Amino acid sequence: MNKSGLILILSVVLLGAQLYAADEPKVELFGGYQYTRIGGAEGVNANGWNGAITGYMNDWFGLEADFSGAYKSFGGANLNAHTYTFGPVFAAAGDRAKPFAHALFGGFHASAGFQGEGASVNGFAMMLGGGVDIKASDHISVRAVQADWILWRAEGVTEKTNGRVSAGLVFRF
Repeated sequence: MNKSGLILILSVVLLGAQLYAADEPKVELFGGYQYTRIGGAEGVNANGWNGAITGYMNDWFGLEADFSGAYKSFGGANLNAHTYTFGPVFAAAGDRAKPFAHALFGGFHASAGFQGEGASVNGFAMMLGGGVDIKASDHISVRAVQADWILWRAEGVTEKTNGRVSAGLVFRF
């Protein structure tokens, strides 16, 4: 099992134990598409997936574990970037729409390859952002948009001109 898989399992177990102790646990499971811009104006556009599990302690505060993968192939080169971040989420629940904001901290793994040669790096990741979920039924919402500013730091280099936009489905339990 890789490091990301172990972190995901540990996060689910710890979050589940915390929520089990709450009077009325509220869990949201998000999955969807993400567009990621790496490196600002001269950077790279990448596509991929975004997934998260959030446990709400009350109507407005929760803890989130967010995982994502972004991929780009060009000129025979391949770029992969994966993130695993955790942190608080704040929401304002309404009848149809639920806006939220989060601050996520954790790590990333990026790799690049070209003609059988490759390199990779691991480092610190931070994401600040939020979005809005639109209620479709009691247990399903559409994440109309989630936008995040991303900071990556590895080997003494800080990259602050990254962002991602995600959309998908949210399942509520």
